[in-house]
Amino acid sequence: MLGWVVTFLIVALVAGLLGFGGIAGASIEIAKIIFFIAIVLFLISAVVGLVRGRSRV
Repeated sequence: MLGWVVTFLIVALVAGLLGFGGIAGASIEIAKIIFFIAIVLFLISAVVGLVRGRSRV
């Protein structure tokens, strides 16, 4: 998922350098949204892992 964030950031940088401000702004917003979704999913995974604890096999 973080690979998508890096991709959109690169698209935004290239578009910004070439003068396409609208595309650059949209790409940055998409990258931010995906980044925050990744953080939320990580936190949920961490909390679930702590709640479950380690099981003995």
